[in-house]
Parts: sequence; structure tokens; C-alpha cells
Amino acid sequence: MFKEKRDTFDNKKFYEVSLQGKQLLLNSFLNKDTAFTLEERKELKLEGLIPNVVETLDEQVVRVYGQYLKKDTDIERNIFLTQLYDRNETLFFRLLQEHLVEMVPVFYTPTVGDVVQQFNQNFRRPRGLFISYPQMSQIDEILENLPEGYDIKAVCVTDSEAILGIGDQGVGGIVISIAKLAMYTLCAGFHPTKVLPIVLDVGTNNKEFLQNPLYLGWRHERIRGEQYDDFIDAFVTALRKKFPNIYLHWEDFGRQTARKNLDRYNDQMCTFNDDMQGTAAVTLGAILAGLKVNGTKMSEQRVVIHGAGTAGCCIADQIIAAMVADGLSEEDAYSRMFLIDKDGLLHSNMDHLEYFQKKYAQPVEIYNNWDRVKGKVIQLYDVVKNIKPTILIGTSTQTGAFNEEIVKMMASYCERPIIFPLSNPTSRSEAIPANLIEWTDGKVLVATGSPFPEVRYKGKVYPIGQCNNAFVFPGLGLGVVAAKATRVNNEMLVACAKVISECAQVNKDPTLSLLPSLTDITHVSYKIAFATAKAAQLTGVAPTTSDQEIHNSIHENTWKTSYVKYVFKENI
Repeated sequence: MFKEKRDTFDNKKFYEVSLQGKQLLLNSFLNKDTAFTLEERKELKLEGLIPNVVETLDEQVVRVYGQYLKKDTDIERNIFLTQLYDRNETLFFRLLQEHLVEMVPVFYTPTVGDVVQQFNQNFRRPRGLFISYPQMSQIDEILENLPEGYDIKAVCVTDSEAILGIGDQGVGGIVISIAKLAMYTLCAGFHPTKVLPIVLDVGTNNKEFLQNPLYLGWRHERIRGEQYDDFIDAFVTALRKKFPNIYLHWEDFGRQTARKNLDRYNDQMCTFNDDMQGTAAVTLGAILAGLKVNGTKMSEQRVVIHGAGTAGCCIADQIIAAMVADGLSEEDAYSRMFLIDKDGLLHSNMDHLEYFQKKYAQPVEIYNNWDRVKGKVIQLYDVVKNIKPTILIGTSTQTGAFNEEIVKMMASYCERPIIFPLSNPTSRSEAIPANLIEWTDGKVLVATGSPFPEVRYKGKVYPIGQCNNAFVFPGLGLGVVAAKATRVNNEMLVACAKVISECAQVNKDPTLSLLPSLTDITHVSYKIAFATAKAAQLTGVAPTTSDQEIHNSIHENTWKTSYVKYVFKENI
């Protein structure tokens, strides 16, 4: 279909393409719309198929931005951007680059959650792969249906069980995989033809979808247990057979499967779960930035995490690693970590804990002498009152869990408490930043999981940093591919967290955000790519090269949003 070449005279890049006419215009990566030159129009049989004027990419951006501004709602804007993406990828990415802060929340989170829910009603054109359980024996053949010329380096796959904060979304989860991979390109310059979004359609337990005549997925309740495991194994086996060095990004899997899938394949291939590891890395980065502000060490912290699912436990894993790196023994570090789920504080008398929760079960002797509310469940209030945490993190999706009483209690003994309500979407957040700032009289160091507007309190402006995983996963993926890493390990994630803290806006002004600015995300992603590649080399999961060779490899794997010259070649 196309092949990248270099001109022997000036070394400029150009593409040999085997498509002509309407076929070329229908290829979203190769299509330039009105930017095809007169010479290209003649050679590629486009004369008469597009208007007469030859436009530049910049001129095209002006037009489509004007069209974008005429849309009234974020859903309409998302649909417009998706249609542009499906028509002309270069123009799509240039538009988003030039209006990053404005458009990322529309194409990505939080609007993407609404788009997923409306997938079946608004379906227009397929992108990526849809692999359903009844096709288990055909996965090899399905992968062979990919277009020629697409050298896939990264896959984002979901089974749609735990989409954002809205739960089981069935086949519509493909939208999340598409949006995630678009962020790889937008933020880190990942080549659009080297990524592949996939949804594993294992059924749905969403009764609304099962009863909806417009539902596009496999109409069956979710498969579980051995059936599910065998299907996942068949998928991974086929994927590795087709792409032996693939980087596999797991997205929005359920509590019962997310950690299990990652742990099962983590020692076999280069794989990464963004909901767990990406969330943990960006959260640790924000914490490290906060510690610079309040002048304390990681080894001095007492941490409460409200929400002991896969994300909460993975955040705990990263914090424990940071505490140990700061000089604590593992035993001492675990004694400073308290996790709470729907049944209260995790403790050793619980017999229903998941395997990844058990190491966080505190000995029952801890709370025997606590002054607490009577009852079997040890609640968040009890833990905060008795432990006196310096860091409070929410991954529970329990709206308002961090109430005024709890927050004021924390502020009474902690000069600059770190409080992160991370649950998505905004309606599920454990607290509203404006309340946290008011209840602590401006002392709180806050970051959120959803975007919130800046807060004005007592004449000061408090920008609210969002622990957006997009600060991590695009650069991490680029670093993995550039370094030819065979695994994603903890050291690589810690390296990402350190970059986040180094790039945080609060380093310039203590009243600013604990996260980098979204406008700097390309710069941050590049630094994360380098840090990831370097950590991979230092830990033996990537070939050792010089720092300059790492930079060169990152540059070689980065795609620029610009048009290049096309030359027709029938057989590529």
C-alpha cells in the first residue's frame, strides 16, 4: 500500500504508494484532501476528484477548526473529530496539536465515556479489530486481514468490562482503545500506522445492551473462568505469532481479570496495564512533586488509599517501592500503608481478599485499641482518626467519600496534607477540589482523576492538576519501542514518575499544579520516552546503547504531522 523512502539527492522523506484515485482518498492515513499537488493529482489519478485549489496543511486546519467551532455539544464535537480522523489522519492530528488543551477533553476523557455509551446508536465506520469469543479459532485469520504496509508495534486492547467509571460497555469499548492510541500519536509522535486498537468481545452483562436491537456486539452474557482465560490466551498467542515484539497495552479490564492478565503475561512479553501501572506512575509523580512542596520524605509518609481494587493496589505497590528506595525496609513500608475497600480496612481476619490485596492486610492487633465507630467494618473515618495519614488517595468511585469532617481532621495534624480524589468521572470523585481547599484553608496539596476548573479562594487562584495517565503511557510506549524493550518493569515506571515530578508546574511556583501542563505534554512524553528506554537498558530488558543512540532511536520512531510527497508504484 505504501513504503517510506528517502530521496538520494536531498534525503527528504517520500512515500511510494500503490493506491490511486478514490481508493487513495478513502485511505485515512494517506489522504491529503485538497493538499495533493498538481503533479500528484495527475500521477495518482485524482484529477477531477477533488476541488481545483491546492491548499497547505495550515490552510486546511483553519477551515476544519471553523467547522469544529460550529458544533454545539462535546458529543457533536467528538463525532466531528472522529469523522475527520477517519478521513484524514494528518489533518486530524495537526488540528489537535494546535488546539490541544481545548480538544483533548473532547476526543479523550471525559467526553469519550459518553461516546462509548452511544457507540451503537452513532456507529459510522469501523476502526481497529473486533474479535468475539465465537471467533476464537479464527484469530490468526483475523490478524491477517490487516492492511498491508502497517507495521504494528503497539496494540491497545480492552474487553470493555470496566470502562472509565461507567462499567460494562460491551463492544463499544473499542472507542477507548482508539482514543488511547490517538493519544500515543498526539502526545509522543507514535506513527499512526504502527498502532492497532482491539476490542475483545466476550459478551456483556449490561442488560440494556443485550435488549437493544441496535447493539453491535455478541449478544451473550460475559464468559468467565476457564472459557475467558482460554480466549485471552488464544488472543495473546496469535498476536505474538503475528507480531513477535509487540507492545501490548491492556485497557479497562475488570477487577477480576485486569491484574490476573497482567501478572500472567508480564514475564512473557512486553505488556502494560494503564489503569494500574499508568495510574500508579502518574500518581507517584504527583506525590513526589507534593513532597518537594511540604518538605518531607517519602519514608515519613503514612498513606491511606480508599479503594483497594487493581488501581488502588498498584498505586500502593509504587508507593511501597518508593518508600523502600528512600530507606525503609519492606516491613516498615507496609506498616505505613492502609487500604480500604467496600468492607472497610483490609486486615488479616478477612478471608475474601484477592491475591494482590493480601499483602496489604494489616494485622488485627493494629485496630484493637482504636477509638472507633462500633461495628464490624473499620471505616475511612476510623482509619484517618487513628492512623493520621499524610497522604489520602481515592480510587473508590464513592462520591463525596472525603467529607468535611475527615478532611478537617486530616488538616488539624498535617501542615500540608496531600489529598488525591482520583475516581472518574467527575460525578464519582471522592471530593471536589474547591471543598478541599476551603476545608483546609488552602493548605491541601490536591490532584484529581478528572478535570476540574481552577479554584479561587481568599484572593488566591489554585490550578487543579489532573493525574492524567496521558502524561505517562504515550512516552512509555515510545520509549519501549525505541529501546526494543522486552518487558515493562517497576524501574521503568518509577523513572516515569520521576520525570512527572521534575516537570510539575509546582516546581516553578508552589501555588501551581502538582502535574505538568498539558501544553508541555509533547516535551514531557519525550523525556519519559528517554527515561523509560534508559531504565530498560539499566535493568537488562533492552540492548545497551549510548544516550545519543537512545535519542536517535526515539527520533527515528517519531512521526511528524506534515504531508510528504507521493510517488506511484504499482507493486510494493
